Amino acid sequence: MKENSQAYLATEKIGVLMRKYSLPCIISLLVGALYNIVDQIFIANADYLGSYGNAANTVVFPLTVIALAIAVMIGDGCCAFVSLCLGKKEPQNAGRSVGNAIVLTLVASIVLTVIYLVFMDTIIAMFGGTVNDETFRYSKEYFFWITLGIPFYMFGQALNPVIRADGNPRFAMVSTLVGAILNVILDPIFIFIFKWGMMGAAVATVIGQIVTAILTILYLCKPHILKLTKHDFGLKWNVIRRMLPLGICSFLSQISLVAAMAAINNMIRKYGSLDPIFGQAQYAQIPMAVVGIVMKFFQIVISIVVGMAAGCFPIVGYNMGAGIYQRVKKLFTCLLISEACVGAVALILVEGFPQALIGIFGAANESVYYTDFAIKSFRIYLCMIILACINKAAFIFLQAMGKAMDSTMLSMVREIVFGVGFALLLPIFFGLDGVLYSMPVSDVLTTVISAVLIVKTYKQLSMPVAKA
Repeated sequence: MKENSQAYLATEKIGVLMRKYSLPCIISLLVGALYNIVDQIFIANADYLGSYGNAANTVVFPLTVIALAIAVMIGDGCCAFVSLCLGKKEPQNAGRSVGNAIVLTLVASIVLTVIYLVFMDTIIAMFGGTVNDETFRYSKEYFFWITLGIPFYMFGQALNPVIRADGNPRFAMVSTLVGAILNVILDPIFIFIFKWGMMGAAVATVIGQIVTAILTILYLCKPHILKLTKHDFGLKWNVIRRMLPLGICSFLSQISLVAAMAAINNMIRKYGSLDPIFGQAQYAQIPMAVVGIVMKFFQIVISIVVGMAAGCFPIVGYNMGAGIYQRVKKLFTCLLISEACVGAVALILVEGFPQALIGIFGAANESVYYTDFAIKSFRIYLCMIILACINKAAFIFLQAMGKAMDSTMLSMVREIVFGVGFALLLPIFFGLDGVLYSMPVSDVLTTVISAVLIVKTYKQLSMPVAKA
């Protein structure tokens, strides 16, 4: 292993490093997000699927996020640990963590696949798939085929940050991009030409994931900095217990999204049935389809935000390990400003052009109730998106610094206490609109806590010896 090959992380300009590491990470995450989003766009524009297919996609989406949560916990934890080890000149532990990450990912993906296949009907019902018969049927069809691709999906997602930590963010981006482009090409062929419906969308996605997994395997056979041996693949508890806590924030930020979406989907099903319009059988699926679309736009924005922050992992880890805290502080400042700018652009889009956004997802084929509810959903649900971006940046940066506890607690409060809590509470008082209010209220309250931790972190990084 070339121990000094990442020394430039301590000397190169912060802006240059952010562009080099964050841009490929952003593209990788955007491409990963586009798998489900592209499926939904083509599904929505297929007149024989429409809002029923959209609703089914919304039901299945959080179930794919569970797989992603496990994968990023392993991958981001390994990435952070590898970077810290390289900064501390501990190459042996870096190699062992990668080998352990590969084994853990394979085992976890197989177990999750079996659980999904055995308990499919129950799981779909838990996430609101019983809103009507058509939605349930489409959900089962889509979920079955997506489940078969979970091992490939998890492997590609878990090892992608490891490739970045190995000093090759470009390959990490390209491997994901190739699979996603293939998905975009195959989706219209399978959905519009072959008329495979939900199965076609799912199969196109799985084929793309398989290609990404294959490229990842090829890279790991000859990595850039790390050198893996067969001994690195033996599970070592002392490595796992140091590695996984660094990825727990990534896990919680994703798995808590699942909990929030389960709460939201069920509240939509419950209070939508009480609405004079959406209580009618032919319109029952609209709120779930619409909120799913709003979340997909939010996912695009958050992919940019997370990519910018996660791309800083190797930079933060190396400089923390080397004790160069002023560079870490400067990087934190640059990141927060950049994330706020991303949020500002997103806010302009959701408040100024919601009809154009919803039009991408087949609104022309739907009733006026669909469009009206979609416009209201975009404007209310995402009105505090700037704060959401800043909060997410704080979660991830603290994680990269090795502050697993602070990062985890902040993420838990935002996603579980506030995200799930308000999604369950506010509809009691505001009905279906209460689901939409839950997001901005959660972000405002989280920002108060984030501000305290951000100030605390700045003070610690200003000390002669910062507290990691």
